[in-house]
Amino acid sequence: MDIQRGLLFIALAFVLILIYQRWLEEQQPPPKPVPTAQTTVPALDGGDVPQAPATADQPPATPDQPRADVSGGDRVVVTTDLFRAHIDTVGGDLKIVELLQYPVSVGQPDEPFELLRQQGADVFISQSGLIGRGRDFPNHKTAFQAEDTAFELAPGKDSLEVNLVWTAPDGVKYTKRYTFFRDSYNITLDYLVDNASKDAWSGYLYAQFQRTHVVPERSFFLGVVPSYLGGAIYTPEEKYEKIDFADMSERDLVRDVKSGWVAMLQHYFVGAWLPQREGPYQFYSRVNKTSGGPRYNIGYKTLTPTVLNPGTSGTLGTKLYIGPKEQNRLKQQGEGFVLSVDYGWLTPLSAPLFWVLERIHALVNNWGWAIIILTILIKLVFYPLSAASYKSMAKMKKLQPRLQTLKERYGDDKQKLQQAMMELYKKDKINPLGGCLPILIQIPVFIALYWVLLESVELRQAEWAFWIQDLSVKDPYFVLPILMGASMVGQQLLNPSPLDPMQKKIMMALPVVFTVLFLYFPAGLVLYWLVNNVLSIAQQWYINRTIGAKNT
Repeated sequence: MDIQRGLLFIALAFVLILIYQRWLEEQQPPPKPVPTAQTTVPALDGGDVPQAPATADQPPATPDQPRADVSGGDRVVVTTDLFRAHIDTVGGDLKIVELLQYPVSVGQPDEPFELLRQQGADVFISQSGLIGRGRDFPNHKTAFQAEDTAFELAPGKDSLEVNLVWTAPDGVKYTKRYTFFRDSYNITLDYLVDNASKDAWSGYLYAQFQRTHVVPERSFFLGVVPSYLGGAIYTPEEKYEKIDFADMSERDLVRDVKSGWVAMLQHYFVGAWLPQREGPYQFYSRVNKTSGGPRYNIGYKTLTPTVLNPGTSGTLGTKLYIGPKEQNRLKQQGEGFVLSVDYGWLTPLSAPLFWVLERIHALVNNWGWAIIILTILIKLVFYPLSAASYKSMAKMKKLQPRLQTLKERYGDDKQKLQQAMMELYKKDKINPLGGCLPILIQIPVFIALYWVLLESVELRQAEWAFWIQDLSVKDPYFVLPILMGASMVGQQLLNPSPLDPMQKKIMMALPVVFTVLFLYFPAGLVLYWLVNNVLSIAQQWYINRTIGAKNT
């Protein structure tokens, strides 16, 4: 295999990787159609309330039936420095969460991104409650009473409590308390139980997310390979596991664990339940069929009952994270939560690259310049390998006239041509693979950086300079992709031309193919590729000139 075939293989391999990843995503089974009108979530049957754990003297029972129409009750609006959250008094659950520091787009700076939503086709809500047997328990269908309809974190205050109350027919009083914190995407949820009944109280806590699966219309060239959308769990034993919608449809998740977390992931953002005490717990998933399509539930429930004697009170609680995948915040949440930033199998390479990128950003305070500096540093680290590759290509370029003569001499006799070429390489001490292997070694690093730039919410709506106001979306004027394509042409002019006419045509077409492919890539990715190409051109030109000067 000569050097041109090697370079061709590398370029085509990269394109095939992207196509293969897109193909995998396309193979996911489509969900049933869901309504697109802005309608509230319809009432569901009782099956989306998990069963209380079975005990020796109490076998599993039929789930509680709804006591109210769950289409919605009154709204309680909570505003902090980071949130505007809507709590529905039916269920006392978070149905809408707007992230005030994350606008929908650069062009809509006053419209916050809605992470949790109750209306439309793409439903994503949190649900929680208590379960047990022998009495009524408050679940996400119970009608609570709120102290007020609006709460706001006061200046100088670090936290804000919101209480919702429900009293059961047997006299047990339940207070569902949310606590919001300043500069935090954490929310604590506590159930305060006042057992005013005549019997001992025994109950369990559950917390879950409910989501629809809406596959957006797309084509291969309209954007990059999409980020993961679906459920995920983490346990100390099995670590990070994806539980996608197809998995949930195929079988229910039932996993007894001692600790961990359960989440719903999407590009840049995550909702997660983070149990705060040692288990045991059970992670579960369930798919509920509705007239509007399937609803996917994933969550956890406690397996050890909380027992309260008559006249006593107690608390069952958990923690909720609703917000961006900012890695500094994720690392503070507990073991393994930073893995919700999904770099895939290249995480051991991608995580250190992001760490370096973040440190550079702390110095220059601009993600665009940080990408450029990181690209330069990577180029310096691989300089010895790149130099060996470019020296091999420079020597090959000087051999082009002699190789062309051999081709004319042997014509279509490819066997003799290959033998003559290998003798020429041996005589001039040139390794035809010398230009390929160093580049192959660098490919995992390039792909790892690709995922860093694609997955990091820190780059969302981050401006660079000039017309690039958001590094996470395409260049609005396609300037960077066109420059990137031109840089690929420049690289080819410095490299030896293929002897085979078909290879030559394919190599000439690659800049066009990559330019079209990159038109809708995030500007940050294209910026990295452009800078890397420019540095490669400079290095190749210098080495070509140096080798040429030595031979004169």
